[in-house]
Amino acid sequence: MKKNRTVYARKETLKRDWYLVDAAGKVLGRVATKLATYLRGKHKPIFSPHVDCGDFIVLINADKIKVTGGKEKQKTYFSHSGYPGGDKLISFEKLMERSPEKIIQLAVSGMLPKNRLGRQMIKKLKIYAGEKHPHLSHKIQKLEV
Repeated sequence: MKKNRTVYARKETLKRDWYLVDAAGKVLGRVATKLATYLRGKHKPIFSPHVDCGDFIVLINADKIKVTGGKEKQKTYFSHSGYPGGDKLISFEKLMERSPEKIIQLAVSGMLPKNRLGRQMIKKLKIYAGEKHPHLSHKIQKLEV
């Protein structure tokens, strides 16, 4: 009696698509979960957890993203230099002024695996503060969030 074999995704057989996401007026957490799903490849029927099956995503209007509640005033981002007393706290408002791309990148990378596979996945996310992006040569599909 023959048994059905499980088919796993292979790097050579994968087809990667390009998606365009407009973040203007969208909520940060909801956008980040959708992006993490598509970067990981969980929307595909051939998803395998040990292979990077995900697609490329171009996100525009990162500077127009919203957060709910009082998070604009209360939310802080923490980093540490590695030296004693080297902790740095930056508020959501200040980070939004400096680099709104960083806010989305931190939110999405927190939802991806914490290993070399996750670091490979986050490189497929291209974030831009304005409307313009340099990826016009690719066949980009619009992705609604």
